[in-house]
Amino acid sequence: MLILDVKGNLHYKIKELCFSNDRKKDYIVIELGGKYKYNPLDKPNLKASVLANRLKTILLLFSGNNTESYWLDKAEQLIAETIKFCRLYNNNYVTFEELHKLICNQNYYKEKVVLLKEKFLKNNFTKEQCYDLLTCINFYEKEFLQLDNRTFSILKSEITRITNCFVSDYSVMQTFNPSKNESNLNIMKDIIKLGKIVVLNINIAEYKNLSKIISAYLKLDFQSEVLSQLSKKNNSINRKVCFICDEYHEFVTGTDAEFFAQSREAKCMNIVATQSYTSLLNTLNNPNSVKVIVQNLINKLWFRTDDIFTIEEAQKQVGKEDKEKISKNISENSKETKYNYFTQTFISKDSNISESFNSYLQHDFVYDTNFFTQELETFSCLAFLSNGEKILNPEKLKLEPFFKKGEKID
Repeated sequence: MLILDVKGNLHYKIKELCFSNDRKKDYIVIELGGKYKYNPLDKPNLKASVLANRLKTILLLFSGNNTESYWLDKAEQLIAETIKFCRLYNNNYVTFEELHKLICNQNYYKEKVVLLKEKFLKNNFTKEQCYDLLTCINFYEKEFLQLDNRTFSILKSEITRITNCFVSDYSVMQTFNPSKNESNLNIMKDIIKLGKIVVLNINIAEYKNLSKIISAYLKLDFQSEVLSQLSKKNNSINRKVCFICDEYHEFVTGTDAEFFAQSREAKCMNIVATQSYTSLLNTLNNPNSVKVIVQNLINKLWFRTDDIFTIEEAQKQVGKEDKEKISKNISENSKETKYNYFTQTFISKDSNISESFNSYLQHDFVYDTNFFTQELETFSCLAFLSNGEKILNPEKLKLEPFFKKGEKID
């Protein structure tokens, strides 16, 4: 399991459940100042371009309006070349601190060029490493360092939005930017192969940017590892895995739609909670991406909401039914009618009143808007569930919160 605890209170319950079910050794919590030190960039088997693309995806979470995609594309290219360059002089080990120094400090870059030149003259590089060295230096010398000050500054500011989080705080530096000897956690290897239960405990209110970066990166890393099991000839695919995320709208990315569509074959269960569909739309800025993500989540629980977009989508998914409607008409007929000028009213004689009732069927939504906005109480929801073979009839459910376990529910 990979569980993202962005409020900092879920990990207590997860720990309790792990200990009560004899899974104490499998419980791993990643938190500032904890015993586990995790370097997100320590992926020697991944191409530098893959890591750079992940960081670009995370940058999109901080970009409300992605009209200037040029800067994100160039930032991705710069990160990729910097990762390759760092691997050459740092024994294939990359950290956010090294990225930050190489991009912000030209003198630091020049020092490493001298070091790499000495290694090259000693014939310490393979052909592939020689090629990477040539492309990195060409990019830095002929493109990046030749940019005008404005463009140079914009590119640095884009990338340092991520790297600053890891170098400006000591506890963050120690936890997510360890040396190669201090790093003691290979997240995805532990989750998939060893069946670990990993919980990220970083309060988003206190560490907003850091929480977004680490959570989104862990999610992308987890998704990549899960889907890669489909092409591997081993028994890892037989192990069921699970991804749990609260406040999902804070970390949703466009790649989630593809993952949710393919993860069922990899025996991965996804449990996500969001405030509303509009919250997802606010992050992605793409209605089609939101719809693709929602339709790939088969089982849904809709709680009380005032969000019209969420209500309309829920109504459409549940569908319509024929509802009986009744109309009532009252009419009056009279033979003689006179006008009274004194009272200024009509006076009728020999009048009669008739009343008629009409019953007809109207094709309407099963649950109207008032059901979602007014009729759903706290800890109750509209459930749209599947038993694995067919979709069950949607119905209203009352849920039992874990902190009220054992109490009687009316």
